[in-house]
Amino acid sequence: MIDKIATSVAQALAGVEDGATVMIGGFGTAGIPHALIEGLIEQGARDLTVVNNNAGNGDTGLAALLRTGRVRKIICSFPRQVDSQVFDALYRSGQLELELVPQGNLSERIRAAGAGIPAFFTPTGYGTELTRGKETREINGRNCVLESALYGDLALIQAERGDRWGNLTYRKAARNFGPVMATACKTTVASVHHIAELGELDPEQIVTPGIFVQRVVRVERRATQAGGFKQGEMI
Repeated sequence: MIDKIATSVAQALAGVEDGATVMIGGFGTAGIPHALIEGLIEQGARDLTVVNNNAGNGDTGLAALLRTGRVRKIICSFPRQVDSQVFDALYRSGQLELELVPQGNLSERIRAAGAGIPAFFTPTGYGTELTRGKETREINGRNCVLESALYGDLALIQAERGDRWGNLTYRKAARNFGPVMATACKTTVASVHHIAELGELDPEQIVTPGIFVQRVVRVERRATQAGGFKQGEMI
């Protein structure tokens, strides 16, 4: 019997190795898998490469993981924000390596990995410092740069509902990078707010099929804004 439900976050994250590349879903404050990030901090893996849309907000979530000093490199599109003080301090002191990737390229590099495409040409970034040293080619009159697929060892994503086979649905903006990250990693751990019975999820509403998910763990919904917004709500 296939049953991917973990009884705890600790069980879901057992076996994460030092040096792993970890993709973490989230866009702004929507869809951040807070419980899984906190579990990874407790788990203790070191020398991590983290892939995320940004580099953390305030002192919680990804910022808290960075503050532990166990992240060697971050690959993201928006490292600096008003409250990115943890990233700023680590980067300026040389304790954290940054690979800056345009957001469309970041998403497509992850999607390419999941689709089995090792690299692709894109005009985005051509001629900038971000593409220095990369192969270029003129295609249909446009200058393009070769970007490689971005693979991960572990994806940590937040979904709304999941079943014991690992099928997932999402809520509004919480969907963001989760679906593509799940396809690009060797192991995907999804935290969900509701565990559904088999057959309860409408097949037409399933965004991430269970074939891409190895572990599912239920966590309580938490407020992410002082005004009472819930995780995953459009704000």
